[in-house]
Amino acid sequence: MFRPVNSKANFPQIEETILRLWQDKNIFKQSIERRQGAPRFVLYEGPPTANGNPGIHHVLSRIFKDIIPRYKAMKGYYTPRIAGWDTHGLPVELEVEKKLGFSGKAQIEEYGVAQFNQRCRESVFSYL
Repeated sequence: MFRPVNSKANFPQIEETILRLWQDKNIFKQSIERRQGAPRFVLYEGPPTANGNPGIHHVLSRIFKDIIPRYKAMKGYYTPRIAGWDTHGLPVELEVEKKLGFSGKAQIEEYGVAQFNQRCRESVFSYL
């Protein structure tokens, strides 16, 4: 009635096979799209930090940001994943000021606000 279970299963290989299937058939996207028209649930996800590399302390929030929409999807909600964006202005500016050796507004203005803003953008994108 049941096939015997192989005691020497190659789990990494099985995982790769399943992952390829999901990618080839775009399963994740389909799982969201088939619920269009259902009650909507969105958990906006912003970056954990824009002025440093993620740390181990970010893991718990990432788990919740993954589990909650999955749970809501299983309950029938339409759960598009929408990434928020917040560049955390002041911490980024302070980091760039420190890198440039500045200690206030006058030095930023002398350097050039547009150039300083560009350095801030570069700083933020260096952590993606």
